[in-house]
Amino acid sequence: MRAHPTFAHRNLPRLLLQARESVMAHTRPSLREHGLSDQQWRVLRVLGEHGTLETGRVAREAFILGPSLTGVLARMERDGLVRRERDPDDQRRSVVEATPKGLKLVDKLSRTIEEHYGWMEKSLGKQKLGELYQLLDQVIQLERT
Repeated sequence: MRAHPTFAHRNLPRLLLQARESVMAHTRPSLREHGLSDQQWRVLRVLGEHGTLETGRVAREAFILGPSLTGVLARMERDGLVRRERDPDDQRRSVVEATPKGLKLVDKLSRTIEEHYGWMEKSLGKQKLGELYQLLDQVIQLERT
């Protein structure tokens, strides 16, 4: 057995994490300025895009494990950013929605984030950024099958 395995391909998970961290390096200062963690922002963005959702869907859309989401939502509820209640159609489930304060924050932060995406589009070119989105969507679909 060899001491050092030979890989033919670059470490894709690491590259994706590095790319994420590179993009987030521009976003995090704005999030911190408003007292938000990355996870809290993901929750607010999901709720801003989709409205009231069942907590399980929030967990899936925001890529947060259920037990972690419980703590994240508790802090966000304490800070007046979200509201949770029992699902009127199924009392065993909970739904969550952004409060007006949370939606105002989504609106404010989305402008900053969209400016950064605009800069990326200008730097990479609209076509290359579009191709990047398409490739990422394809990788996601490929791994789901």
